Amino acid sequence: MITYKQAGVDIEAGYEVVRRIKKLAKGIGLFGGLYPLGKQYLVGATDGVGTKLKLAFMLNKHQTIGIDLVAMNVDDVAAMGAKPLFFLDYIALQKVEPNLVEKIVKGIVEGCRIAGVELVGGETAELSDMYQKGEYDLAGFAVGIVDRDKVINGSKIKEGDRIIGLASSGLHSNGYTLARKVIFDQAKIQPRDKLEDFDRPIGEELLTPTRIYTPLILGLIKKFKIKAIAHITGGGIPENLGRVVPARRQAVIELNSWPIPRIFRLIQRLGDVDHEEMYKTFNMGLGMILVVEAKETDRLMKHLAKKKETAYLIGEIARGNREVIII
Repeated sequence: MITYKQAGVDIEAGYEVVRRIKKLAKGIGLFGGLYPLGKQYLVGATDGVGTKLKLAFMLNKHQTIGIDLVAMNVDDVAAMGAKPLFFLDYIALQKVEPNLVEKIVKGIVEGCRIAGVELVGGETAELSDMYQKGEYDLAGFAVGIVDRDKVINGSKIKEGDRIIGLASSGLHSNGYTLARKVIFDQAKIQPRDKLEDFDRPIGEELLTPTRIYTPLILGLIKKFKIKAIAHITGGGIPENLGRVVPARRQAVIELNSWPIPRIFRLIQRLGDVDHEEMYKTFNMGLGMILVVEAKETDRLMKHLAKKKETAYLIGEIARGNREVIII
């Protein structure tokens, strides 16, 4: 049995860093930071792709990793109810190779196109003594805008509200240190191996681009009263949904209310990963979670079905102590 911490990532240490930073910096929000601008807020977010980059190195495929970078940022902004406006990137390489940088930026441009934002600039840094040959790191920055009275932060959540999960495209951009440890190090599977029940090599399956929900979310906000939006990234469902649950409430999630994609079952089986550890590390098939009033649920689900979106009614809000309970 292996944990994320044993694989090399200490989530609790990350939470402690956030707690300490919040004491030092004002304006830190839930998924994006808030900056007052008249009757509106600018909402800023920054994130990277993590060790999913290792897959890009292994397979020498760099065309889609930029989509992941955009997704991780714009969806954090949209989760606050804000419309992302523009995006900037930072690319740090062992050596600047124009062909490689062009492939990365093409992915970023495609992500911006999907999200409906402008790529307005960035930085490319050659750090020869920081990275191994052929390696690089990415960071992204997105800024959006929202009216002050339209910020979505979960403050209006009440008992009986329903919880809806939107399907993910795979691991998205979290949990790759554990996934790689299990699949490649422990099970000795090679990135180009094709496993039973998978339509393509396992490395390509893991490299599936992160779903960008921003256009969908912005459309839903206009038509429905969305009380909270949780972008399911590092920390999985418990940590990210937990951010938007107010005091004296808890989110109760029904475990069997959505199908767990096979890639997660493969990781759990090969690594004998504990059930709770899986849900704390991965999105488990849900990349975005919405909280809505019970009376809005049927209409919202029908709307999503009409748009051919894969969505599941996964639970409801109950009285409690600001927890996320998966039963």
